[in-house]
Amino acid sequence: MAIGVVVLLIAVLIIAILTLLRFKKLKHEIFAFFLIILMLFAFFSFSMAFKGESITISNFSDVSRAAQIYMSWFGNAFDNMKIITTQAIKMDWETNKTA
Repeated sequence: MAIGVVVLLIAVLIIAILTLLRFKKLKHEIFAFFLIILMLFAFFSFSMAFKGESITISNFSDVSRAAQIYMSWFGNAFDNMKIITTQAIKMDWETNKTA
């Protein structure tokens, strides 16, 4: 019986060590996933913000103009989300009580 307990303790210890290593690796995987999502968001938001604009970043005034366009687009997107959320809150979300 003592050998069975020792084998069980060793198995639990090995599983605990592997789990801890997996959590450490999982932390890095979550961070990498977050960075990928952030890069995709930046790519698509920049492409939407500068659609129809001729942007060349060759000097500081062009960079300043691009930043103004992007911040204006991002602010308008945020305002639109506020309006949509406000309208959704004002809606009657109760079930239909007609029989």
